[in-house]
Amino acid sequence: MAKAHKLTFLAKDREPMVVEARDGDSILDTALNHDVPLQHACGGFCACTTCHVQVKAGGDRLSPIEGEEEERLGSLADHTPLSRLGCQARVHGDATVEIVNLDEGM
Repeated sequence: MAKAHKLTFLAKDREPMVVEARDGDSILDTALNHDVPLQHACGGFCACTTCHVQVKAGGDRLSPIEGEEEERLGSLADHTPLSRLGCQARVHGDATVEIVNLDEGM
């Protein structure tokens, strides 16, 4: 059984959601497994930026950013050094992320 970590999701005007993330699962997979409203227009294939999150804590416990993700993030006006795509960042320890594009329909 894979090791579990605490992943905290922050979103504007909502209570923080703390969920269990399996080691190696993406932030997006973890969100979907726990009904966290994280957008994913391309289905998690790094073809858009709707799953954009800001890493507030534990960035060193996520997989390193790679070329395709970095390229996509570079196209965002609100990109910061803390930006990650939920579909690409894999969880390897406790972390806290803020959802940038909250899916109000969920």
